[in-house]
Amino acid sequence: MRKSDDMKKMPRIMFVVLLSLSFLYSFPAEAAKPFKVPSSVASISKENTYPNASQDQPLLQPSELTAELFKTTSVPIENTHLIKMLNESSISGTPLAVGYRATIFLGRWALSYDSNETVANWEYKKVNTNHIDNRGGNKTAIGKYVQKQQVKVSGGLTAKVPNPEDVKTLMMQKAIQKTKLPLAFDTVIGAGTKRDQSYHVSPKKAASLHAYAPAINEKGKITYGEVYLVLKGNKRKLVVKNVTSQGIGAWIPVQDHLTFGFQGMN
Repeated sequence: MRKSDDMKKMPRIMFVVLLSLSFLYSFPAEAAKPFKVPSSVASISKENTYPNASQDQPLLQPSELTAELFKTTSVPIENTHLIKMLNESSISGTPLAVGYRATIFLGRWALSYDSNETVANWEYKKVNTNHIDNRGGNKTAIGKYVQKQQVKVSGGLTAKVPNPEDVKTLMMQKAIQKTKLPLAFDTVIGAGTKRDQSYHVSPKKAASLHAYAPAINEKGKITYGEVYLVLKGNKRKLVVKNVTSQGIGAWIPVQDHLTFGFQGMN
């Protein structure tokens, strides 16, 4: 084939390649799979004799001033305590004196958290066992879950880090967003908590009904930084210095939920 013919075909080849690429990228990214909860896990929020405090944490929205300040820095800020402090602050809109300058140190903060992995341990801590012994019986025995004593289940960070309470809040917010589960670093199962579900044990048999508190294992990266409010004339901005990142993990119990395991024996 002559060189001129090859040159004529080049535009058509390029068009086919570009069309293929646009077709490939026209498909939306695969949607995140919903967090799957096993059928053995049940909510006891209505049955729990201990009233756990709700841990709902709505995301705090920045005020107009705070949003304006956030636009002046490329470092993401998610810390609700810092957002609240900025929301409650005010800066006069009157033009300041010519040559006026001020740098205000707001502190070193845990600024944001990036989640890398969120997995569940549905049997994080055993909290109760009910035995159903029908080895001397001639009829089917029926057993139910009854919490024998009050149990507190606690989670926590897997390493020591600065500003641990802010870190826990940031991590729990991300874990709740990903799992859609009620999470809390401390949850209590009250004594006398019961469920209506029945478990049957045949004659000459025995069984145990175990109850476990589930928990979420959250892993990711926390970002710290020194935050300054800089005023210059009638301009204002946030400056974040000495930004560092650190890997961190946490166990966060699922509030008012239990995993049940029924184990038979001869």
